[in-house]
Amino acid sequence: MELNTLATFPKGGVHPGELKEFTAGLPVETMTMPSRVSLFLKQHVGASCEVSVEKRHDKPPDEALLFHRHPGRIYQLLVDKKDRVKTGDMIGSVGEKLGANLHASLSGTVQGIADVLHPAAGKSPAIVISGDPEASAATYSPTDWHRFSRQELFDRIRNAGIVGLGGAGFPADIKLNVNPDVQLDTLILNGAECEPYLTCDHRVMVEHAREVVEGAKILLTILGISDCAIGIENNKPDAIECLQEIIRQEGSENGFRIRVSPLQVKYPQGSADQIMQSITGRVRPSGKRSSSIGIIVQNVYTAKTVYDAVVLGKPFYERVITVSGKGIARPANLLVPIGTHLSDIVSYLGGTTPDLAKVIMGGPMMGPAVSSLDIPITKTTSGVLFLTKDEIDTQPYGPCIRCGFCLDACPMGLEPNNIGIWVEAGRGAETEEFGLMDDCFECGSCAYVCPAKRPLVQFIRLARIQVSEARKKKN
Repeated sequence: MELNTLATFPKGGVHPGELKEFTAGLPVETMTMPSRVSLFLKQHVGASCEVSVEKRHDKPPDEALLFHRHPGRIYQLLVDKKDRVKTGDMIGSVGEKLGANLHASLSGTVQGIADVLHPAAGKSPAIVISGDPEASAATYSPTDWHRFSRQELFDRIRNAGIVGLGGAGFPADIKLNVNPDVQLDTLILNGAECEPYLTCDHRVMVEHAREVVEGAKILLTILGISDCAIGIENNKPDAIECLQEIIRQEGSENGFRIRVSPLQVKYPQGSADQIMQSITGRVRPSGKRSSSIGIIVQNVYTAKTVYDAVVLGKPFYERVITVSGKGIARPANLLVPIGTHLSDIVSYLGGTTPDLAKVIMGGPMMGPAVSSLDIPITKTTSGVLFLTKDEIDTQPYGPCIRCGFCLDACPMGLEPNNIGIWVEAGRGAETEEFGLMDDCFECGSCAYVCPAKRPLVQFIRLARIQVSEARKKKN
């Protein structure tokens, strides 16, 4: 599928690249430890974790906090109610299944498993840990990763529970497990971070450039290739400079060819398809993986977590998020334990402003709005936005006026105007339009330019659900 020109936006509107000033210059700060964390057994993509080391039946847990049998799956208990855990302990395993292992992000006491509010899934089972304020922080020492075999490098990444941090949350080890018959030649590290407000990747590139480059070398070693391009939009000149300096110092050692590719500021260039085309000119065929055109794409922050896992032996249990918008007392880039509740983040930053109108987990173009602060951060949470009335459009949506703006804005050349047809088709037999829906990565460009303010991304998600149900019935 040939891609359209990346989305451009009408005069008078705010381009998504113009809302970085809140936090772009703020160094990452470490949040004080929360009193509790809630860690979802299912981390976005893949199977739920088994919570585990041994079966126990000595006493029944409380009704509200229950180690239970989730529908369709039987769990073996690794940890039990009232067990003590330390930061970094593995508390959930996916075994050989598609998914990501889970680690304690807080030292303390396991309270049990509860159905906790989820940013996208309503409620979902999560391990609840109450923190021990007297516990000491976890420490890690570096080791020479060159002494590890490719399989050992791969295993360290898998054991650490790393997922792709560009948004999709696909387990990093699965993406690296490429069939030997596939001919790869390029690794792309995605540092575009084109969503409005978000600056967590930006700060990681500035403050951890050496780790990002070293993580790239580890990824190249596992993939058995030498070339890596780090794509960064031109509105992050400090990140470009920091990475180029590290590459000049040590990027070409041992035959690695790593370079920074400055990119024009466009939206939604942060998607894998768009950044591949911007850097290499190659287009992924519809229905195929990027490896089919010789490319593997990983996020820059994912590369940094790969360094942590391989060199330091540190599991992925904390992450940097951007907290921004006019509705929070103090915007910040924060390092927080995964599972931290929004209420604890708000308290740490001094509360919200009186004119707060909407809370979004992620960026404003793709992130879901949430109605409660009792929701925890997940592995894929890149930011939390607290937006006031003057930052959002509260106008109710109207009927489609057939203007075609959504068609022009769609970077994949899809036809959001036909979403109503797709939804109806999803209730019936398989159609060719289903394949087009698979290519949509829900960037929100169509909804952004729609003069009728129609929630096209939500319509697409509804259509996908119905298409998925139709496929299941057919198969």
